[in-house]
Amino acid sequence: MDTRRAAVVDGAIAVCVATALLLTGLPEQDAAGVGYVPLVAGGLALVARRRAPVAVLVATGVCAVGYQAAGFDVPAVAFLFAVYAAVRAGHRVVTVVASVLMLAALPLAALASGLHDTGEAFAQARGALELAWLVAAGAAGEALRQAERRADEAERTREETARRRADQERLHIARELHDSLTHQISVIKLQAEVAVHVARKRGEPVPEALLVIRDAGREAARELRATLEALRDDGKSPPRGLDDVPELVERARTTGLDARLTIEGRRADVPAAVGRTAYRIVQESLTNVARHAAAATASVRIDYRPGALVIQVDDDGRATPGAAPVHGVGLLGMRERVNALGGRLRAEPRGGGGFTVEAELPVDETS
Repeated sequence: MDTRRAAVVDGAIAVCVATALLLTGLPEQDAAGVGYVPLVAGGLALVARRRAPVAVLVATGVCAVGYQAAGFDVPAVAFLFAVYAAVRAGHRVVTVVASVLMLAALPLAALASGLHDTGEAFAQARGALELAWLVAAGAAGEALRQAERRADEAERTREETARRRADQERLHIARELHDSLTHQISVIKLQAEVAVHVARKRGEPVPEALLVIRDAGREAARELRATLEALRDDGKSPPRGLDDVPELVERARTTGLDARLTIEGRRADVPAAVGRTAYRIVQESLTNVARHAAAATASVRIDYRPGALVIQVDDDGRATPGAAPVHGVGLLGMRERVNALGGRLRAEPRGGGGFTVEAELPVDETS
């Protein structure tokens, strides 16, 4: 039950109980008018039975004793509801203590009213709060508390089981890929590299097709290795984030690319999911620049804006204005990550030549 619906239900129960107590007490002609206040207050206190069950338990108990002392022979229905709510919330010891005090106080309150003799007072008190009803209310609260606890445990067990099965399936896929593809791709790559080496050693021209096979083998080996690492990732290693972006840029510089990093705006904490996505966008963009763009320079800009984090990667590669971008697996993965966070991604050739990738990720400023 959501919070709003629970509040409506609690309010309805409180009003109904207060009305029932008030109507039951109306025939008491000898009771003082002020005695109607604890009748109504005891019922209305139930509106907070979920948020403050112990406070409501005390309040309804005091109100029950109050209207008994004022001369109202009305059942302590609100206190029974409070007992149920307190036990359901796990306050068993407090509930038992409060109930014992109530059982002792109600006969005294009935005697203090001066409306009954000793025998009648104890009979009326037993009618107001029968021990059997008290036990039944507590037992109902405990039964529901245990049922909810078992339901929570069952849900956690299902989630753990599903997570364990997913991990096992992921590792199974990784083993299958390793066994079926790694060896064959390694053989193809090795044979192509040997053939290229032998041809060059003999001074013979290297066929273009052979160079394509060699480069494709290297690319396939890298992609397969990255895929296997992702599949075998158990989530225990520290996640990559914005703090690791400078390392990406420095690594790109070691390949001969003139890569620069610029950070703008006031540095703010961002959710881990946003940080991971920003890292992956920079990583994939720089990888594409190194592999496909034939660029000399690349710039990475991270801009902290109110409510958003903007990542932009530009290069001066061979992409030309108006050319349709090739949406490979890398760009598709970036777009899926950005869309999952409710952001937007722009990846296209720049007006002055080269390629740009810009991602805007929403950031909750209260996070």
